[in-house]
Amino acid sequence: MVWSHVGLNCADQKTTEEFYTRYFGFARARVVDLGDSRIVFLRKGDAYLELFAAGTEPDGPAPGVPSSAVGGDGPQAPGRMRHLAFQTGSVDAFLAELGDAAEVTLGPLDFDDFICGWRTVWVRDPDGVIVEVSQGYEDDSSHDKDGV
Repeated sequence: MVWSHVGLNCADQKTTEEFYTRYFGFARARVVDLGDSRIVFLRKGDAYLELFAAGTEPDGPAPGVPSSAVGGDGPQAPGRMRHLAFQTGSVDAFLAELGDAAEVTLGPLDFDDFICGWRTVWVRDPDGVIVEVSQGYEDDSSHDKDGV
């Protein structure tokens, strides 16, 4: 089994495609023409995003979940994607390039108590998806492969 892709519903596929190609280095890999709509595949290395046309109103919290339960790092209700995540060499350089193209929803936060140099910011993409961008994260090699 290998990783395939994440499907994103987009209010405006062109705007979403430009966001991920400009700020995250994705490139168009394929467009599937469905007649009255299309699916756009973006690729960066082995990672794919599949962009679908959707309604213009962003989803609120899952049914029965108050809007206050949606944190700056994304929805926290079961069955909802919390956020996409990417690694960068510098959160500050990423934010400088991003400018006002996206809302910062949380951070930047430093997690030096856990890993020296680990720093993270969360931003909102054009469709409201929370995107985490971190620098300095490293796995803890002291943990065995069984997850114990």
